[in-house]
Amino acid sequence: MKVILLKDVQGTGKKGEIREVADGFARNFLLLKGLAKQATQDAVNALKAHEEKLCRDMEKELADSQVSAGRVDGREITITAKASETGTLYSAIGASKIAEAIQHQLGVVVKPGQIVSGKAIKEYGERTVLIKFPHGLEANLRVIVSKQ
Repeated sequence: MKVILLKDVQGTGKKGEIREVADGFARNFLLLKGLAKQATQDAVNALKAHEEKLCRDMEKELADSQVSAGRVDGREITITAKASETGTLYSAIGASKIAEAIQHQLGVVVKPGQIVSGKAIKEYGERTVLIKFPHGLEANLRVIVSKQ
């Protein structure tokens, strides 16, 4: 019997694959436990349509990431902050503040988890941070912290 695996099944195959298995194994184990469904023509067509949609979505995400990375790479943003007399900032500037500044100044939405800055910024000056986008794309951004 031909089945479409709905989950990974050890020794049989991975999710989304079409496999030829013994009728008893299909009826008594795979179908009964919801691990597979019978590979009818409609089910096979639906699987192919789903795979094509995933491919289109990934291509769109890659194009969007390329545009965002291009708009950020090599640019600079300025963040103003208050500091003590010794020059230490009252509030450290972390990834969330940098992401917010990128959105306001460059118009690109970046999640704080995408920003690789090492330690939080605790003093005035410049620092280069790395921003990682999906599909292995990266962009360097200069962050300038100035007096308020």
